[in-house]
Amino acid sequence: MERYNAYSSHLKKIYGQKVYKLPVNLPVTCPNRLNGTGCSFCGGAGTGFEAMDAEVSVREQLVLTKEKIAKKYKAKKFIAYFQNYTNTFLPLDDFRAYVLEAALVEDIVGISISTRPDCINHAYLDVLQEISKQYGIRITMEYGLQTANYHTLEKINRGHTLAEYIDAVWMTAPYGFEICTHIILNLPGDTMTDVLETAKIVSALPVKIVKLHSLYIPKGSVLYQEYEHGKITLCSKEEYLERLMEFICYVRSDMVIERLFSRVPKEDAGFSNWGASWWKLRDMFNEMMEKKHYIQGCKCNYLNGAALERWRIE
Repeated sequence: MERYNAYSSHLKKIYGQKVYKLPVNLPVTCPNRLNGTGCSFCGGAGTGFEAMDAEVSVREQLVLTKEKIAKKYKAKKFIAYFQNYTNTFLPLDDFRAYVLEAALVEDIVGISISTRPDCINHAYLDVLQEISKQYGIRITMEYGLQTANYHTLEKINRGHTLAEYIDAVWMTAPYGFEICTHIILNLPGDTMTDVLETAKIVSALPVKIVKLHSLYIPKGSVLYQEYEHGKITLCSKEEYLERLMEFICYVRSDMVIERLFSRVPKEDAGFSNWGASWWKLRDMFNEMMEKKHYIQGCKCNYLNGAALERWRIE
């Protein structure tokens, strides 16, 4: 029994078979890094650990990575994942050219654009809609919220607040693209209250997918310096698993859960997953959910006039 809606199952329902994401690295940065170091958890190299160099063409990146994945997993369908940094922080014509290049690669059935919620507008969404219609490509927009706690967003120098995220989601929804939200459940200063509020906010919005991360602190980041000098406190592994379990219980039952833990190279990590492997943490989480007989959405009882329902007011 699946106790939450796994992303792999979601893709299989859509395409009838397993579909794999292929990371694409563009020569782009982040607006939050132009005048400083960016988010305090950013190590400078972004998050595209598995991607090729940005100087390699989009087509070549996709073709070469596709060959490796197809050979290893017998895969036949793929999603071009524009992952690293802020992929809409480009001149519009350049953005169009990169996405179009991906859409023309054989066996690419979807394109996923990861970006900041303060770096999207209708012009970029219109380009994606045009390409989607012309080439039959499904589009997913991935927005990095990280937490609904706007005080924490300020502390980690995120460079945007909750308002920009809400604006981006409502701007994107009419296009019919799937909306994915990136969330970190154990940022310094956040509590279980923040976890539940974040779950409630994404559930109250037209968000289809949530991609959960356990905090990864790369060496060389501002946050790593704070961690090394004892200026921040991180929750325990057991507390994270509790937060994760409650988050899954509070989000809508129809939402898709893409990831539960970070997966990063150990050599670059100042802190990651409490020194445990992500799959061991996943097994612990699944055992906890099963022991409590929890399933996704079992505590999502706060939407659609919940007080009226509780008091049976008609």
